[in-house]
Amino acid sequence: MDITRPTDLAGVLDALDHDPSATLLAGGTDLMVEVTYGWRRPESVVALRRVAELATWEGAFIGAGVTWARIEHGPVRGLAQAARTVGSPQIRNAGTIGGNLGTASPAGDGLPFLAAVDASVVLASKGGRRTLRWDQFITGPKQNALQPGELIVGVQLPEHLPHRQEFAKVGARNAMVISIASACLVRDPGGATRIALGSVGPIPIRARRAEEMISAERHPSAAAIEEFGRLVAGEVSPITDHRSTESYRRHAAGVLARRLLERCL
Repeated sequence: MDITRPTDLAGVLDALDHDPSATLLAGGTDLMVEVTYGWRRPESVVALRRVAELATWEGAFIGAGVTWARIEHGPVRGLAQAARTVGSPQIRNAGTIGGNLGTASPAGDGLPFLAAVDASVVLASKGGRRTLRWDQFITGPKQNALQPGELIVGVQLPEHLPHRQEFAKVGARNAMVISIASACLVRDPGGATRIALGSVGPIPIRARRAEEMISAERHPSAAAIEEFGRLVAGEVSPITDHRSTESYRRHAAGVLARRLLERCL
């Protein structure tokens, strides 16, 4: 196995230009599991941990190398809540937001927040930079729009985020668990509400009909909150697998939606 250890972004891009098929290694919390079980055998690896530019966090831009340990103590409430549910303290000190995006797992804990606020993903290669909205970047379960020779530089959040942000997930236990269902809800003072859900579809799902209904309610009644949860449950597209059933995931999505809305109110 060939391992390249660049110390700046230019070095990473040079390495990828030389070998566009090289595997990128940041925290390794997903990749090393696959290597350990023999699911992947990369011939060449570009290690990113020494690249300071990827670990920058300036205002609404979060570098791909920023760890969950930093995010859980950061100023973005909904993302911090999601970060606290990522694995163990050891995993949070290694795992990065760029890795979460690159893996593009339907259960990625950071993805519902990014979807709820319509975040964008900044990509770079020797040919330049491009920016894709989250739903243009995540194209399917564990699939993304990265091209050969390209890497994730970071995440661009909107300059103005709703103050009210809430995240929660359902799992088999309270810690170190892959979500059965997860959700992030944000609400503006005027009532505009957005919700995104994870583990209940091939990519994070925005419940658009539910958003439209509840955004029209400046002071939602108990009946409106109940209807919001019902609409969310109807918009998700979960599957049955070894972690849960389709019916339970659908039920959990509606419950999470109601609870997060109540928190925001």
